Amino acid sequence: MLIRLGVVALAALAMGCGGSGSGYGTGPTPPPPPANTIDATPAEAFTPPSITVAAGTTVSFAFGSLGHNVYFDAVNGAPADIAGTNVNTTITRVFSTAGTFTYNCHIHPGMHGTVVVN
Repeated sequence: MLIRLGVVALAALAMGCGGSGSGYGTGPTPPPPPANTIDATPAEAFTPPSITVAAGTTVSFAFGSLGHNVYFDAVNGAPADIAGTNVNTTITRVFSTAGTFTYNCHIHPGMHGTVVVN
């Protein structure tokens, strides 16, 4: 009788450990990336490859573990380049003038992107 009572108690305890979606090992959902952020990825790509913003908007260029830079085509209203080899940092640029601003990474010639400013 005592063994049966112990088994029933363990079964009840095990059933009480269940949940509705908050399972073991799950943590909070990570926050979404900040708006108007362009990631320079280790896969040698700018993500997203094109972004559209309003005039006066600040755009962040997030550099991870692989060094990158950002050089804008020489057009009126383009912000300053982001020279050097940037690693594990985020650098911002303000896009004050309407237009289309194409940029590339001089370290990785196949990397390029566009900021369209309305």
